[in-house]
Amino acid sequence: MRTVGGTFKLVAAAGLCLTLACTGADQGGYAEDWPAWRGPQQDGTSTETGLVSSWTPGGENMIWKADFIGRSTPVVVDGRVCVIGRVGEEIDRQERVACFDAENGDLLWEDRFNVYHTTVPFNRVGWASLAADPATGNIYAHGVSGQMIGYAPDGKRLWSRFMGDELGHYSGYGGRTQTPLVVDDLMIISFISVGWGDLGRLSHRYYAMDKMTGEIVWVATPGGMAFDFNTQSTPVAAVIDGRKMLVTGSGDGWIYGLRLETGEKVWGFQLSKRGLNSTVLVHGNRVFASHSEENLDATTQGRLVCFEAKGEGDITKTAEVWRNDEVFAGFPSPAYHDGVLYLSDNSANLHALDAETGTEKWEYSLGTVGKASVVVADGKIYATEVNGRFHILELGRDGVESLDMDELKVEDGRYAEIYSSPAVAYGRVFFATEGGLYALGDSTRPLNNGPLRAAEAPAPGQGEADWLQVVPAIAVATPGRPIHFTVRALDGERQPVASPDLTWSLDGLDGTVSPEGVYTPGDGGGPRTGTVKVSAGGVEAKAWVRVLPVAPWSLDFESMETGIVPPTWVRAGRSFKVAERDGGKVLHQAPSARGIDRRTAFIGRPDASGYTIQADVFSSQKGRRRADLGLINSGYILDLQGAHQKVQIRSTSADLRMSQETKFTWDMDTWYVMKLRVETSGKTAQVRGKIWKRGEEEPGDWTLTAEDPHPVTYGSPGVVGHARADAYWDNIQVTVNN
Repeated sequence: MRTVGGTFKLVAAAGLCLTLACTGADQGGYAEDWPAWRGPQQDGTSTETGLVSSWTPGGENMIWKADFIGRSTPVVVDGRVCVIGRVGEEIDRQERVACFDAENGDLLWEDRFNVYHTTVPFNRVGWASLAADPATGNIYAHGVSGQMIGYAPDGKRLWSRFMGDELGHYSGYGGRTQTPLVVDDLMIISFISVGWGDLGRLSHRYYAMDKMTGEIVWVATPGGMAFDFNTQSTPVAAVIDGRKMLVTGSGDGWIYGLRLETGEKVWGFQLSKRGLNSTVLVHGNRVFASHSEENLDATTQGRLVCFEAKGEGDITKTAEVWRNDEVFAGFPSPAYHDGVLYLSDNSANLHALDAETGTEKWEYSLGTVGKASVVVADGKIYATEVNGRFHILELGRDGVESLDMDELKVEDGRYAEIYSSPAVAYGRVFFATEGGLYALGDSTRPLNNGPLRAAEAPAPGQGEADWLQVVPAIAVATPGRPIHFTVRALDGERQPVASPDLTWSLDGLDGTVSPEGVYTPGDGGGPRTGTVKVSAGGVEAKAWVRVLPVAPWSLDFESMETGIVPPTWVRAGRSFKVAERDGGKVLHQAPSARGIDRRTAFIGRPDASGYTIQADVFSSQKGRRRADLGLINSGYILDLQGAHQKVQIRSTSADLRMSQETKFTWDMDTWYVMKLRVETSGKTAQVRGKIWKRGEEEPGDWTLTAEDPHPVTYGSPGVVGHARADAYWDNIQVTVNN
């Protein structure tokens, strides 16, 4: 494996830097990596020279092509080109992360994993780009259904989290998935979520995780309720007015400036009535952002704005420098070069605008559908268009001249879809398509590679601790088993300082916490929530903790107040509440007043495995409407469907990869018992479901059985309901298999 190195800096106007990517100034002659989807400077540009001006598919200046189906932008680091996409047919369909040798395209490693608990269709799998850490060579992936995985350079998993059943990650049909970002020692990811406790509101949240362990360092909820569940705007790291910042578009239509070290909201700028998808561009203290949704102050849709990223609070009315309402760019992000913005709109028209005034200089048609963002490098623009077109344009004073345009196709003669933006590194241009991963360049020019270099350590703070962080900030604990918390101390400038003398305490939790931050929950009691707190010198911080038992355990709702959502449940929102029925307390899901009626709640440990879940279920009938009710075991669902009078086993609703179903006639306004067991043996999982009327003897045979050659080996138990009519659950039991 070849390595490429450099000093990894993002230089800002204030003269400070963030450890993000290598720049050309300090490389000792080495070429630069492309560690983030918008490049080393996060502005869609590269300092590389000697890049190709033309090429022929399968011929001149195509160095290699790898067998890969991708739709996102590759990252290039440490001599590797890494990309996420989809692979397989029928029951073998999976998401795939792979790294290839940048010199010859040889596959170095790959990791395949299942897509489940999502409505994203298979052709949209692999939506978010990967993120790379130039200081370590690690790779980070965000899968469409909420998997977050950190990989070592050799492909071994450093850590993995499924953020759906742990944090309430929403993964909707649109498929839009946020790309992670690595800065300093943090891996930052955002998504729409409904968690538990203080995180139970439907909002767009930002999670900063320790890049080596995956532990959550901070979580931020800067805005209100998310308007759109499917958004893909990626945070940008910058130094603005001497402060390390994250600047990001949100699902509520706002752009927020957050402190990088803590997630504190500094300011907000409202751009749209709906969620934002394009990634902003930061140059100096100015932010450039676009959208194609409804404007706030006009009946038109779409706008490109420039505003000063200064001040605090709501800066919408005070910070704007200029606007251009003629640019309709909801997905592509701009590139900045030599005072000019280059931005493709939704119809694949490339616009060049004066960055100082917003005045359009020229326009050029790239095709018909614009999703990808252009890259400026070596006096040229590299651009893709969804319908298989790859453009190389020469930049001129008053416009561009086409140097080369190729139309790529797949085997059946269709145009190969291209959603990927180009990535430029080592004198080569890389991009992913539906029909393969390409490397363009001069094959006689060797890779200009060198060793990785360690990232610069953050400057130590000078003052006393003004901010504390408890890590992990969100945790799951087990009765009687200790969990160790650590503390990060920061001064008023948010620089690290030595930890002061700490005082630990518990709020809403039983058990003990030691002076060293070791929390041990009590052995008794059922599921419960609370916080572990730490304080020093008037500064306080806390970690949110769920205490969840291991199997066997049961829940009958009798000890809970009516009208509440079970406090430890994830993604329940306000859909599942305790109610009274038939002389006792049950769980109730009512039809939604607006929006969709299908809801999911995860109710146990996200690392549970080898168990069976059982519950009583009941559906009323409203006119001709009947509910669907189901149980979740790991990544599998047993769904009793009222309207269709059948029962189904599946792992994902959009792609019935391993599903099985059978007719099952059942009565409304009648209690039934459902049981779902998942047993993994060798390389397969046996998923079995059983249903019978409550009060009758349990049948010996399973109602339905499915086999999965790509087993999901662990995951939270849960309930799923499609409440076209009132739906109820009771007497939930989770037991250990055999």
